[in-house]
Amino acid sequence: MTTTARGPGIPDHRGPGRYVWWLVTSQRGRVAAGASYGSLWMVGLMLPPYVLSRAIDEGLVPGRMPVLTGWVAVLLGVGVANAWLAVMRHRTMTRIRMDATFRTVRVLVAHTLRLGAALPHKTTAGEVVTIGIGDVAVISQTLTMTGPGVGAVLAYGVVAVLLLSVSPLLATVVLLGVPLLAVLVGPLLGRLQGAETRYRERQSGLAARLTDLVGGLRVLNGLGGKEVFADRYRRDSRALRSEGYRVGSVTSWVQALGVGLPTLFLAAVTWLAARMAAQGTITVGELVAVYGYAAALVVPVSFFIEGGYDLTRGLVAARRVVRFLRLEPDAADGPGDPAGDAPEAASALRDPASGVEVVPGLLTALAAARPAESAAVVDRLGRFADSAATWGAVRLDEIALSQVRDRIVVADNEAELFAGTLREVVGGRRDRTEEAIGRAVRTALAEDIVRGLPDGHDSAVEAQGRNLSGGQRQRLRLVRALLADPEVLLAVEPTSAVDAHTEAGIAARLHHARAGRTTVVTSTSPLLLDRAGRVFFLVDGRAVAFGSHRQLLDTQPGYRRLVSRGEDGDGVDDGTGPRPAGMAEAPVTQEDAR
Repeated sequence: MTTTARGPGIPDHRGPGRYVWWLVTSQRGRVAAGASYGSLWMVGLMLPPYVLSRAIDEGLVPGRMPVLTGWVAVLLGVGVANAWLAVMRHRTMTRIRMDATFRTVRVLVAHTLRLGAALPHKTTAGEVVTIGIGDVAVISQTLTMTGPGVGAVLAYGVVAVLLLSVSPLLATVVLLGVPLLAVLVGPLLGRLQGAETRYRERQSGLAARLTDLVGGLRVLNGLGGKEVFADRYRRDSRALRSEGYRVGSVTSWVQALGVGLPTLFLAAVTWLAARMAAQGTITVGELVAVYGYAAALVVPVSFFIEGGYDLTRGLVAARRVVRFLRLEPDAADGPGDPAGDAPEAASALRDPASGVEVVPGLLTALAAARPAESAAVVDRLGRFADSAATWGAVRLDEIALSQVRDRIVVADNEAELFAGTLREVVGGRRDRTEEAIGRAVRTALAEDIVRGLPDGHDSAVEAQGRNLSGGQRQRLRLVRALLADPEVLLAVEPTSAVDAHTEAGIAARLHHARAGRTTVVTSTSPLLLDRAGRVFFLVDGRAVAFGSHRQLLDTQPGYRRLVSRGEDGDGVDDGTGPRPAGMAEAPVTQEDAR
């Protein structure tokens, strides 16, 4: 296809009509060829009635066999030529559809990558799936009208000219009748557009619910909530079915009229021509020709109606594609990204919103009763949210994003696990040696995962790690983050899905593997907090105290209740100890760091 060697181009997403037109102009030569083949084929359908009428009037009626044989040969030649044109038209239009499909898919994939981490916050997985599977095919089908659609207009004109040579009255009936058919179908196309839009919206919502249901099936099973979500899916599915019936009802009328109205029109024209032949106004051959013209005209008239149907559905689908393409990346990911440089040496990360300061080369932990509060700090320090966070003396949002992503890695439990071998899943964008993978696997205490898979590092991992348990998926994400070997690693709840024994082993090995490099973890587990050189205790998103785990246990009752699982759930001291007006500081000793 034309988009294989080159990029898909820059789409025009100012509107659904402009997007469809962009797909047309992106392959002008092919569309021109398709329109030419379609036009010649459609006009060719009008020639057999004319040749047949000449054969009757000049050969059959007078009984002149040589003339009749000559016209029969011409008729055969027209049929063969038209068959060849039909093959070429179909082949070219298939290529046009495929080009439009792959071009749209590449545009969508490119924009998905451009959105990056902002994508889940701006649209649902069901919306993306519906667009990528359903809407792309509908838009591509719309481009079919660029071939037969143009030919239908020309064929309409050719028939009108031919009928003028037979009878001005018949020509007038045809010229006025065909537009009237389009007018009759027009209101149905408007209703179809509204019904199709509602159906597509419900379809994307149902696809999103199905994605959530499949992704969380293990958890729902454990909580006994599978049936609740299944009932919701059934209810939404019934609503979608009802909407589908409405679409089907309008569609059936459009398609019925697409066949029925041209047939009735054919009958009316034939009846009028038969009366004229009986009155001697036209010859028998001309009567046959008129019947043939009217019969052949059924094809272009049907294309008129079907083209309007395809265009209506295509604009609905294109509107959804355009809406997706209009989604903008987060401000930090935009095209106006600053070109400032990050600090050359390891420097402290500071988040003024929470008061957290990450010392270079130290394992720092963030403990909060609400995990979302500590995760928000990580988002700001990793530049996944707008903030005044700084790296050294420079604000993070003034540093080129590429430098931030190369040196600071955020690892969370929602990170995608793509389908592939285990080696590919954890390797990221670079090829990793067996030794490097082995070290990361040991640090994440994931040796049992490798041993349990049939082919070790070459074993297949399903999309989202569906053939693995929650704890195994979490450890694989940690392996991937460790293999990236960033200067700064920000890990959100890296051990929340594993048992205490595994958690203790990961904490010890992570502390050793990341010695001398900046690491931040969010957790309320004493096993992990005890390994941190500095712990920040967050209340309502603000750091109210920091120090070593043991120092905070001794000085902060709220922290002591939190990590001992006795916290009351609101993250606020219950009054047993005064809440400090400012952050309580405790010196970090070499013993704490170890």
